[in-house]
Amino acid sequence: MKKIGVLTSGGDAPGMNAALRAVVRAGLANGLEVVGIERGYAGLMNGWLRPMDAKSVSGIINHGGTILRTARSEEFKTDEGRARAFATMQREGIEGLVVIGGDGSFRGAVDFHRATGAAVVGVPATIDNDIPGTRYSIGFDTAINTAMDAIDKIRDTSASHDRVFVVEVMGRHNGFIALEVGLAAGAEGVIVPEVKQDLIALTRKLQAGQARGKMSSIIIVAEGAARGADIAATITQISGIETRLSVLGYIQRGGSPSARDRALATRFGHRAVELLLEGETNVMVGIEGGRIIHIPLEQASQGKSDLDTSLLTVVDTLSN
Repeated sequence: MKKIGVLTSGGDAPGMNAALRAVVRAGLANGLEVVGIERGYAGLMNGWLRPMDAKSVSGIINHGGTILRTARSEEFKTDEGRARAFATMQREGIEGLVVIGGDGSFRGAVDFHRATGAAVVGVPATIDNDIPGTRYSIGFDTAINTAMDAIDKIRDTSASHDRVFVVEVMGRHNGFIALEVGLAAGAEGVIVPEVKQDLIALTRKLQAGQARGKMSSIIIVAEGAARGADIAATITQISGIETRLSVLGYIQRGGSPSARDRALATRFGHRAVELLLEGETNVMVGIEGGRIIHIPLEQASQGKSDLDTSLLTVVDTLSN
C-alpha cells in the first residue's frame, strides 16, 4: 500500500482533528502518501481531495470540529454514488480509506466495501458514545465535560432562587450523555429514552427536597426521551414549584477536545493506519479494558450499545 485517504463523516465531534492528525502522521511515518477527502462521502464521489503533509495537520490537535469538514450524502447510499466514489479512488490511486465518524458513516463504509471491495477502516467519533464494540468514542468525554460545566453554573442560579431547573442535553436515541452528566453533576433526576419516567414520583421527590430546605434541584433530560419544556411545565403544574428550562444543544459538540479525547483519537488514528498496512479491512478500531482493539465493521454498524440503566438508581439514591 502506497496511498491512503481519510475523511470525516456525519455529525462532528471534538477530537476528529486529533484523529485526522494521527492518521496523516502515522501514514507519512510509514512511507505512505495521504490525501484528505473534504466533506465526507460527498467529497469522495466528487473528487474533493487535498494532499496532506505533516504541516497540514500542525496545530490542529486542540481544535474542535474538523478541518476536512463533514456532510451527509444520500447519493452515496445508491449504487451509482458508491461507483463514483470507487472510481475516484481508482483514478487517484487510493488503496485504503480511513473513515472517522459514527454508526451512519460505518453503515456507508460497510456497503461501500461490499459493493467495491475497497479497503476500509473505521474510527469511532460521536458524542453519543453509542457505537457497539468500543467503550468510548471520540468526542463523548468532551461533550459531557462541556455539559457538566454548564450545569454547574446553572446550579448556582438555581440555588440563588430556590428553583428547579430542567436541563435538556443531546441524545436522540440514547441516554449516555444524560446519565453520565447526571452522575457527574449530582442531578436530582435523569430522564432517558431507555426507561419510562414516573414524573409524579419525581415531582414528589422534588417537593420533599424543598420541604427539607434543599435550595436547588437539577433534572437532566435526553432530547430523545422528552421535550425539556414539557417536563418543566409538568413539574410546575403538578407541584407549583417554579421550574426553568435550559437547552444546551449544539454547545456540546463544540470546543477544544479534552485530554482524554485527544489521547483516544491519537491512539485510534495511529492504529487505523497500522491495520491498513497489515492488510485488515472492513474493521473498526475501539477500546475495551484500556486496550486498543478492532472488530468487524458490520458489528459496529449494527444496533446500539446498551445503557447501564442500573446507574439511574445510583443517581436517585445519592440525590436524596
